[in-house]
Formats: sequence, C-alpha cells, structure tokens
Amino acid sequence: MRWPLAAVLILAFAVPAASAQDNSECLACHGQHDLQDQAGHSVYVDGTAQKASIHGTLPCTGCHADIKGYPHPEHPAAVNCSTCHADEAKDVTESVHANVSANTCLGCHGDAHSIVPVNDPQSPVFTLNIPKTCGSCHGNPDMAKKFGFPDVYAMYMDSIHGFALTKDGLLVAASCASCHGTHKILSHTNSESRTYHTNIPATCGSCHNGPERAYFAGIHGQQLKAGNSKVPVCSDCHTAHQIVQVQTVSWQMERSATCGNCHQKQYATYLDTFHAQVSALGYTESAHCWNCHREHDILPASDPQSTIAPGNLVATCGQCHAGATASFVSYRPHADSRDFKSFPALYISALFMNLLLLSIFSFFGVHTLLWFIRSYFDRRKAGARAESGD
Repeated sequence: MRWPLAAVLILAFAVPAASAQDNSECLACHGQHDLQDQAGHSVYVDGTAQKASIHGTLPCTGCHADIKGYPHPEHPAAVNCSTCHADEAKDVTESVHANVSANTCLGCHGDAHSIVPVNDPQSPVFTLNIPKTCGSCHGNPDMAKKFGFPDVYAMYMDSIHGFALTKDGLLVAASCASCHGTHKILSHTNSESRTYHTNIPATCGSCHNGPERAYFAGIHGQQLKAGNSKVPVCSDCHTAHQIVQVQTVSWQMERSATCGNCHQKQYATYLDTFHAQVSALGYTESAHCWNCHREHDILPASDPQSTIAPGNLVATCGQCHAGATASFVSYRPHADSRDFKSFPALYISALFMNLLLLSIFSFFGVHTLLWFIRSYFDRRKAGARAESGD
C-alpha cells in the first residue's frame, strides 16, 4: 500500500502491535486523502463523517474484526454487518436482493463510514430519498434488462404517490418500502410477499384503511377471504406503480374496461347505453360502473344493502337523476338486445330497427346509384349533341 511516511513512523513507534482500538490511530493513515491500496483504490476515511455517523461511537475494529494491530493484513476481510444486525441480515438473505451484490447493505445505506440513522434526511433510506435510492437500480436500463423488470422508477415518479412524496414532501405518502418492505423484499410470486396478489389489500390497507374495510365488506373481498384468489384486488383497478388520481378523465375512461375484463357480458351491454357513449366523448359526469355498483363495497343485487338492490335503485339513480321514480328505475341498464331468450321484446325491436335501417340505406343507395348512372348518360348525350351542332 502507498502509506504516507509520517503515518508509518507514527504507527511504528506509537501503536502497540497487539491493538488498534483507538480510531485516531487508524485515521493517522486512513485520514490521508491520497491513501490508496495496491489496486489504486482510495482507502481514505473521513474521520469527521465517521464520528458523526450512527457507528461513530464504535471502534474501527468493531467492524474490521480481523484487524488486531499494525501492520494489518493487506487484504482485510469484508465487514460482516450481520455481526450486529443479525435479523436484518437474515431477512436480506431470504429476499430477492440476496445474490444481487456482495455489498447489499451499502447499496442502500450508503458509504460504510458515514451511515446515518434512517430518520436523518441525509440518509439514502430516509423516506424522501427511498425512490431515488431504489431507482439507482430499478431505473437503470441495464439492470432492468439483466433482471427482467420494467422501469418502475419512472412509473412511480409519475404516480400520485410519487408526486405526493417527492414534489409535496408528504412523508405519509407511500414509498417503495411501504409496499415492498425493507430488508425481506420478496418476489410478488411468493405467497409471503407483501405484493402477492392475495396480500395486496392488507398492504394497501396499511395506509388506506377505509377502502380496505369497504373492500372486504364487498363481494370481491368476501370471495377473497373465502379462498378465491382470482378475484380483483387493489392493483387490478389502480395498477401497481402508475397509480393516478381517480378523478382524471383518462383513469375513468379506462376503468370501466377494467371491470369488463371479468364482467365481459355486462361491459358489452354497458357500451350500448347512453352512459357509455357520452363517456366515450369525455364526459366524466356520466355514469360508470362504480357510480351504480360503488367502488369498493360492491354487493350483488340480491343483497338488501346493495346499491342496486330493488329497494335502493331510486336512491342510486337519484344521485344523478333528480326526481327518479319507481317507474324510472325499471330501466334495465344491462339489457341485451342480442339475447332473445331473456329480452324477446328488445331483441325483436332491435332486429326491426336494424332491418329498417338496412332497408332505407339500401333503397336510397340503389336510388343514388341509378341517379348517378342516369346523370352519366345524360351528360354523354348532351356532349354528343354539342359536337354535332344540334
């Protein structure tokens, strides 16, 4: 190593060969800015930053346990954080980050000699800094290609959570750790993961307790509790990283189609209605699925508490249609004009109207064609007479 001569002389005469417990003795060399190892890597340690760090009260040999005195080995053993942080280390070894790097701890917590508490705004894992820290890998195109994950950092930063945290500085807004955890981050395919499909309501519910309770009061949540793992959860409607405000036109325009992924027949009949057609023009005040069925506590019509139960329809429709009556709510919003067995009158009416339209367009189409042909020959005759001088 390239040891400064002054530091060598100090250590040779002042440091007992059996001990290097006093940090000032280590910093006599490692406090030199130009100190490098044989490979040319800097081994400088900022003594001020180290003393101010969360490990500032510890001796250097508390972490560099294989160093017993000077001269120490040319290649000291890697620091083993699990000596003190056994639980955290165990969680990391069971996580998706277990084999990513030999310095997994430092990849998130920063420089080894200047680690500060997680509640310090300077910490890479302080709540406001977590997206940037995670984004150093999860926003890196090369890393994304290597491990096969999308650029979730960009998605998150454009989301309502990302804006609330990084733009508005709201520490209560969800960060990466809020959903994925801290040390024991598991794949979403692992049943113990916080982002496993059936665990998502509880994960989101750690912040959104009201919607969580409403969800489990509804048919989707009830079926999830009953063991049906295919029912939709929060991320099916709100997505995972690109969560936006539900008041936006784009979100509302897309969400009815999301319901249609499962309720295909109902969605197809909804598209035939006035509500859907004006929604397609961008009118967000028109009725969408959740305006009638509610957002989270969705119940079947057979449940007396359901917003679409017969006894509640006047109140439900009355939210938009003031003065709605029992006669008004007899309207069937999901009537299918293609289903003769269930809706024979509607089927026949729709068939008659389609045939009437076809007949009218066919008649006038033929009429227009014949008129064009007659006009063509009339022009030819007129041209022939002009040439003959008649």
